[in-house]
Amino acid sequence: MTAVSRGRGLIATMILIVVCSGVVQGYLTPLLPVVGAHVGIGGVGQNNLYLLSQVAFAVLTPLLSRWGDMWGHRRLLLVAVTSVAVGSLLIAARPTTATLAVGMVMQGAVVGFFPLLAGILRSRSPEHGRVGMSVLVGTLLLSLGTGGFVAGSLSDEHALAGLWTAVPFGALAVAAAFALPASTAPRAGRFNSFAALLLTLGLGSLILVLTEGSSWGWMSPASLLTLVASLVVLGVWVRVEQRSSHPLVDIRMLSNRRLAAVSAYTFCIAFGAIGFLGANAVYLGTEPGGDGFGLGLGARAIALVSLGMFVVGFAGSTLTPWLARAFGDRAVLTIGGCAGGLGFLGLCLFHATLPQYLVGALIVGLATGMFSASTRSLSVEVVDEAETALAVGVNEMAFSFGAAMGAAVIGALWAGHTSADGVVTGAGYQWAWAACAVVALVGTAFGLLFPRSANPSVPDAAAVGSAA
Repeated sequence: MTAVSRGRGLIATMILIVVCSGVVQGYLTPLLPVVGAHVGIGGVGQNNLYLLSQVAFAVLTPLLSRWGDMWGHRRLLLVAVTSVAVGSLLIAARPTTATLAVGMVMQGAVVGFFPLLAGILRSRSPEHGRVGMSVLVGTLLLSLGTGGFVAGSLSDEHALAGLWTAVPFGALAVAAAFALPASTAPRAGRFNSFAALLLTLGLGSLILVLTEGSSWGWMSPASLLTLVASLVVLGVWVRVEQRSSHPLVDIRMLSNRRLAAVSAYTFCIAFGAIGFLGANAVYLGTEPGGDGFGLGLGARAIALVSLGMFVVGFAGSTLTPWLARAFGDRAVLTIGGCAGGLGFLGLCLFHATLPQYLVGALIVGLATGMFSASTRSLSVEVVDEAETALAVGVNEMAFSFGAAMGAAVIGALWAGHTSADGVVTGAGYQWAWAACAVVALVGTAFGLLFPRSANPSVPDAAAVGSAA
């Protein structure tokens, strides 16, 4: 086989695609206020664009994963990277309300990158699965932070210059996808269109209420009706999937104790570690008020703090295979969950100065890297090879919903603790950090449910060195 088909060449090519994923996910959000002012989109419109992207993420995750297992991981990866590249170019070349909306939906295909790459990696180079996945996750974290920092720096010079950040990375990802080999996993099944429609409607309405609940009012008729509708539609979807001979998502997969534990753990840790990222920027940028909450940093300093968290996350991700070899998978999950809880507890107690805040924030970053690498590796290994992309897709859905729920809960806590001029009070921050700490510890309990005896072997040091 060629170098791109196995080992170091395969992982190096995948890294190019993951860099594109990180840049695309990290560059646009900090630019929305500037771009919104330029094209005439107010705060509500910017929030609606964010909502649209979240709906695209939620819907495309299971669709791309299932299509990859049915029609070939490389083929669907080419479709996904092309969609992202074209969407990025559309946004940069002609930024309007319509092109931003269409482009962000097209960029939502990045959610398929990890499930599809996992399918190729498992079939072409299974001996490098653990190390390869940890390197890819670490690369994703670094490129998330770097993409936002580069885009923000470009926009300091010209308001719309940052929109071009993702364009060259999209083109590079398309070229890398052509260089990858096709996976050898067996393909089977048919696409269940009715299940896809139900899932799209159910997930879309659930994301809608999570995103808009704080502005509508959590107990308002609009919120309650949307929530009930989403639960009813998702309930019907579950029944359809259970009775289908060709399900879109095989619900029976969650009867696998290992996959169920990993998915529940992913939801809980993502609740704080990812749901907290927006709140992190708000706290860092808020001028200290009478209660002393806020650090008053500028945009570039905030980007540097975020980049520092992702750098520590990269270290945690790349250390995960060695930790799993030394202590086992269940111990790694437990350590990651405890680190997340400890980091948020540290923020509750020590946050008055930047050095104090950095201690807790960097511990959260470490937990982010550990859980991202460990859960993505384990979700690959707990199912048959033909269901690899779908199992990773289930984990990515748990990741997305955990992050969305965390952001929604933080928003609700903030909405209940604001001053007369709309500034979040100290109690709002304290409650948010405490909620993230508690949910992280709940995730640790799910990690303890992962069977100790079922611990796939981790590559030895020689294999690790050749892959990295």
